[in-house]
Amino acid sequence: MADKVAITSAWSADFTQELLPSAERVALLYHLSYLCLGGFPKLERLLRERAVETQMLFGSSEALLLKCMGTSDNLVTSLLPSLKVAVEKNKPILAQKILDRAKAWIDEIIQEVKDIVNRYEKHNSDVAKSTSDIITEKEETEKNQKLLTGEMAAIQQVVDGLEANLTKINKDIADNEEKIEQKNADIQNYIKTISVTKDDTKGQEANPWADLGGMCHPEVAVVALIVPFIESIIRFISKMVTATSHKNNLKTFQIGLSELMDTQRRLKEQEWDIQNKLMDNQLKLAKLKIENGQTPSVAYLDEVQKCLSRIQQILIELQKFWQKIRALLDTLRGKTFAAEDSIGYLEDMKDIFLKSITTAEEDWTRFGQCCKRAEAIFSQQGANAYKFLEISPTSLSKEAWQIEYTIVKEKLENIKPNSPSQPALQ
Repeated sequence: MADKVAITSAWSADFTQELLPSAERVALLYHLSYLCLGGFPKLERLLRERAVETQMLFGSSEALLLKCMGTSDNLVTSLLPSLKVAVEKNKPILAQKILDRAKAWIDEIIQEVKDIVNRYEKHNSDVAKSTSDIITEKEETEKNQKLLTGEMAAIQQVVDGLEANLTKINKDIADNEEKIEQKNADIQNYIKTISVTKDDTKGQEANPWADLGGMCHPEVAVVALIVPFIESIIRFISKMVTATSHKNNLKTFQIGLSELMDTQRRLKEQEWDIQNKLMDNQLKLAKLKIENGQTPSVAYLDEVQKCLSRIQQILIELQKFWQKIRALLDTLRGKTFAAEDSIGYLEDMKDIFLKSITTAEEDWTRFGQCCKRAEAIFSQQGANAYKFLEISPTSLSKEAWQIEYTIVKEKLENIKPNSPSQPALQ
């Protein structure tokens, strides 16, 4: 049984929280870009096409999240309660039929998630091509650009410094993410260690945790097979084990992971502040270029390029969100079939199975709630956020354009990242 313990769901059940501002930011960035393309009919039509494609993709995301919610609800209200009954009455054949039914449900969703991941990838490539078209237009239009004034050069230096800081903070975020993944891996290995039996360890290489209490808990393996989220596994196991060394080590792991998550949140907040300062200075530079003889439309093309680049980054994050959904479903599917090998032990391990099923019900409920929150965001953005496409920016007066531009900028700057916090071990 120990060889089948594979705890791979290392993220929090609140992993959808970090994408909540993303859909709104995409719509506002499109809106800002659309305003800046007045006077460029070809680019305006191109941007409209990309925005409509994004709107349709968000609609598909909403529909798939609804399906995930439905599957979660079916598991919580139908399949898992039925599995409880099968365990209570010692009916392994019935339990096997229930697991087979889960296979059909989960496989169908996994395939649909794979499809939407591919759609996000293709759409991001289309946005990248549009960005390249705008860069080409800008370069051709700015061939005869005048030399920057001293003030423009000073602001350009600030922009360069902010871009360098942004590159550094992005690297720090990536490095800290690797530390989080390593910490999760260490926790997984430790939980796997205390879940094996003595017979399982015969013939295996020396275990670095072998001196930690010498007490094995095969019931931990059952918990790991059914419970998908690592914080739930740790809370469950910390109550189950009796050795003080195990409890202390679990607590130490949890504290270390919480510190890393707090650091990640602070880094993302710093990244967001730098991005806002960078955009502000880029706008100042664009205005100076206008005053220095460039037409407004040409000056704002640079901002459109940067908006589309940020849209690409967000689309990549949304694609990663769906990849996480897929990985989670793959993990749950694997755990479902791994449990088949334990069905023959229902009578001897009834209490452990029942407690684990109850914990799984709670986690599936949390998963459904997270999908519900994300679905609400996609739904709201799909219905209201793209109405700006109904009016051409060239039809606005200079005053109306400036008012709308300022409103969109303020909304964009007021959106803050929501990083999930790691709950403390209780």
